[in-house]
Amino acid sequence: MTLTSEAVRQVPVVLLRLLVVVLVRETAHPRYQSTEHLLPQYDFIIVGGGSAGCVMAARLSEISHWKILLIEAGGTPPPESYIPALNFLLFQGDADWKFHAAPQQGALLAYESMLPYPRGRGIGGSSTINSMIYVRGNRRDFDNWEAMGNQGWSFDHVHRYFLKLEGYRETSNHTGKYYGRDGPQALEGKRWSSPAAHAFLRAGEQLGYSIIDPNGPEQIGFSLIDLTGRDGMRWSAAEGYLRPALSNRPNLHVVMNAHVAKIHFNEDNRAVAVTYLQDNKERRVAATREVVLSAGAIGTPHLLLLSGVGPAEHLAHHHIPVVRDLPGVGQNLQDHPAVAGLIWTTNKHSSFSPLRLLNPVHLHRYVQDRQGPFTTPVGTEGNAWFPSETGDPGWPDIQLAFVSTTPAIDFGLTSRQGLGFREEVYLDYFSEVFGQEGFSLAPFLTRPRSRGSVTLASHHPMHMPHINLNFLSHPQDVTDLVKGIRHALEVGGTPALQEHGATFNKRLLRACAAHGGHTQKYWECFVRHMATTSYHASGTCKMGPSHDSLSVVDHRLRVRGVAGLRVVDASVMPLIVSVNTNAATLMIAERAADFIKEEWRSRRRRSPAKGAPARNKSQGLSSDSR
Repeated sequence: MTLTSEAVRQVPVVLLRLLVVVLVRETAHPRYQSTEHLLPQYDFIIVGGGSAGCVMAARLSEISHWKILLIEAGGTPPPESYIPALNFLLFQGDADWKFHAAPQQGALLAYESMLPYPRGRGIGGSSTINSMIYVRGNRRDFDNWEAMGNQGWSFDHVHRYFLKLEGYRETSNHTGKYYGRDGPQALEGKRWSSPAAHAFLRAGEQLGYSIIDPNGPEQIGFSLIDLTGRDGMRWSAAEGYLRPALSNRPNLHVVMNAHVAKIHFNEDNRAVAVTYLQDNKERRVAATREVVLSAGAIGTPHLLLLSGVGPAEHLAHHHIPVVRDLPGVGQNLQDHPAVAGLIWTTNKHSSFSPLRLLNPVHLHRYVQDRQGPFTTPVGTEGNAWFPSETGDPGWPDIQLAFVSTTPAIDFGLTSRQGLGFREEVYLDYFSEVFGQEGFSLAPFLTRPRSRGSVTLASHHPMHMPHINLNFLSHPQDVTDLVKGIRHALEVGGTPALQEHGATFNKRLLRACAAHGGHTQKYWECFVRHMATTSYHASGTCKMGPSHDSLSVVDHRLRVRGVAGLRVVDASVMPLIVSVNTNAATLMIAERAADFIKEEWRSRRRRSPAKGAPARNKSQGLSSDSR
């Protein structure tokens, strides 16, 4: 039996999944269920039950006389999703769409030709499988959105929506003074950190940086992460928004394991219904006010294209009748390229080892007190941001993630395939440090210049779309990531980390060794081989002014050239936020819900419908949503 055989690879996975029974036995998790008897029509149909879709379902159902339907392609969150440290079991599992990115020219050269591209599938979406990192974004990200022609999206406009969604629970990590306290999205600081993670903070201080709260006034500095969690457990958007709404709102219906295949338009190009596939049957349901697409930066453009909204030439190629020629649908795909493979070995017990999850002491501590390593996702423990060398120094172009383990720790049993490394590259580059504890420093490019696309592979709704990341197609992206590598090497060499025996893996990547040891050319080659996705897909239904030929939605997220159709998810970002994307996605949905309420109330005041019911006070998750 070889090292990479599927049987061997599954041994630790099966063992850890068995432990879930022990870990969650005393916790009553919500059982999301499809509504038994659906109506033939609803006021609003929301497609996608991920982060944005859960927010939209909860907020729109606050209007008690509106009938809301949420349609989700997946099912309920798997039990292991509630345990933060078991996040690595979720990729390529039942809660993952199992997308793959297409082969690249000049990038991703160390990875399999079809790189795994995880996206959450099921109630809660990617907030159910992600690393739970909560950071809003630099205020300049949002000011720039407005400068690009999107009125009302500056930081001063969106800040109150972050405060509205946040339910921050103060811990000893920092004061939490920058956060909202009463929102549905529970947030808390880390309950457990590796010794090396604390050394990472000291390393920043030794280099002259401050320890910061990344959601504070400025972003330059070092920090540990905040988590979308409560009491040591994952708190997805489904937990925060959807579960409370379903508990007492008969006007909200949910249908799961239902794959939306098409949006239907009438002769006036108004979205009036959707068709979905469930149990091998095709069903159709009508929307009297709007269809809201919250299927994510991959799923939303895919569904628009299947429905005839997108570049006319591309639609014609797949024999799809054109409803509206919108060249920008599926274009402008952005992600944060992150360089893998910069690893340091450490003294024993300084960093994180998966073997800790098999320790009965930690199991007992988690079950009894919700403390210890099970309370934090495997992966990034801290981040650093450095002043930009060009332009505004307060708007960093590099985020450095401190990951308290390495891809070599498990001998490739799960990490190689999960990350998508080609076997020969993985074995050659990492074999000398197999099984050794250590950490990785991964530079992220926060504002990449390269743009990819999501297009149709076929006109069949069940076929996966074609995802072209187009990484590193702009040469400046390579230059900037090499700069990020220099930051990583500087941090890794600090006395604070040397105290833990931090030793850099100096083995040269075989494909780049001809350029010599750690020269500029070597690192440029290293970036083209080892840079990979950070799973932050966004931008594929760009928000922009009418004169922007690639804009898909206006500043109130209405799809251009049609009626009754809105996009609410990360795909509307005109430029990706310069941090992890989940927090901004929640904010976008909170803002969009208010747009819808304002517009439909305004229409009602202007032309009340005959026999319309009296206006009711909304029953909200918070009073300011009324």
